[in-house]
Amino acid sequence: MSTPTNLVTVSATDTSRLGWQAFPLPQINGEISIKPVFDDPDTGMQVMMLRYPAGFTNTWHTHPCAHGMYVLDGVLKTHEGEYGPGNFVWFAEGGWMEHGATADNDVTCLFVTNKPFAICYEIDADHPYPMEVSAAG
Repeated sequence: MSTPTNLVTVSATDTSRLGWQAFPLPQINGEISIKPVFDDPDTGMQVMMLRYPAGFTNTWHTHPCAHGMYVLDGVLKTHEGEYGPGNFVWFAEGGWMEHGATADNDVTCLFVTNKPFAICYEIDADHPYPMEVSAAG
């Protein structure tokens, strides 16, 4: 077989070389840490690593995007249960949810959205999703 002419361009990120960035959540007076990994300019899909400190819960909130969290280390505590390393937890778009770390350990996850990320803690007709972040930083 000959070499195809329409080769895909590969994007690679060495997350071990990325520094953690503070991601403030002023609506709940909290902060988590993120490492932006990938931001697709065509679809808005985003990938980032995130870390919740032990005992932190991202209280009831919703998103205008679906997202999945692949647990790398620790235990992800959600409103429906707890999930350890190797679990992939999918959250449907538009529903209300809680998630964070258990009381004893930090949790680190690979966070993947299906379109641009935003978060809302209260329904506000003028600004239904006031906090947006791009994985590109």
